Amino acid sequence: MLRKPYYRPIPQFDTARPEGALSLAGGWCWFTHVERLSRSGPPEVLPVSELPETLRARLTQPRAEIAGMDLSRPNLMGILNVTPDSFSDGGDFSERDAALSAAREMIALGVGIIDIGGESTRPGATYVPVDTEINRTAPVIAAIRGESDVPISIDTRKAPVAEAALEAGASLVNDVYAFTHDPEVMRVVANSDAPVCLMHAQGDPEDMQHDPHYDDVLLDVYDFLEVRIAVAEAAGIPRSRILVDPGIGFGKSQAHNLALLQRMSLFHSLGCGVLLGISRKGFIGRIGQASEAKDRAPGSIAVTLAGLAQGIQVHRVHDVAEMKQALALWQAVTEQVVTGQAGTGDMA
Repeated sequence: MLRKPYYRPIPQFDTARPEGALSLAGGWCWFTHVERLSRSGPPEVLPVSELPETLRARLTQPRAEIAGMDLSRPNLMGILNVTPDSFSDGGDFSERDAALSAAREMIALGVGIIDIGGESTRPGATYVPVDTEINRTAPVIAAIRGESDVPISIDTRKAPVAEAALEAGASLVNDVYAFTHDPEVMRVVANSDAPVCLMHAQGDPEDMQHDPHYDDVLLDVYDFLEVRIAVAEAAGIPRSRILVDPGIGFGKSQAHNLALLQRMSLFHSLGCGVLLGISRKGFIGRIGQASEAKDRAPGSIAVTLAGLAQGIQVHRVHDVAEMKQALALWQAVTEQVVTGQAGTGDMA
């Protein structure tokens, strides 16, 4: 059976850009070569002149703005878990006043979007009833919206929670199961005209880290997201309203996570903006020897900068102040400075 090839742009951001280089997704990276990947043979490096025309268009086309985020620039998505048991900040913001105070701090820092979740998806977490999740999230979303027009995303896999969040003022649905846990989420998104983030996950939180297996993790995740985008488009959700997330740490070993991160730029071939969520995750603690999640900001920054070098547009983070500072310096030394940048405040 003939197996399809996959084309990964090899991104660069050096100030010395050669003639003929192509802009990556209308962003800050450019590329002159691609890596052709296959399930049946070794990778090959090819000049962009050998790219199929449909892939060239998909890789170079500027991404549409999503939930107020300009995807030609890096954006920070601040995490606000209103749960008692999230792996890193469980219980810190489960009370409405504490959550609202944390949101105000992120808004003051110029965060691009605030991601609110009412159900922990950490490994081993138990299922949260719909009513409980709504009661945790909708009032906080409404309270933030009453004070600010900052974009807000709802981190959920359940249609009633997504619907209640959008009614309360949320701007985007972040479905960590890409409509596979509750297909009705797709109807909610299609009917609302809201954008959506489709993430890959293998297994449920209760068991997802019990010996995860893939034939080829990079290509398997790519194929999954390609199918979920097609399903969303068939339901009336255009590609321009879709972000994709490879789901680092969701049913993946450390080796799987690293394989995805090393070739993250492949996901630009899907023609969507890409979200990276690695903040404080377990593999960072193991590699960086930081057993406590809240001690993993330096490692999280390192991986985020690696994502920026591959043109990843949205970065989901706990440590907004630290990440904003790191981003400002990265932009300065790579001459990527943009005044009034969406999602990061004034970087001049």
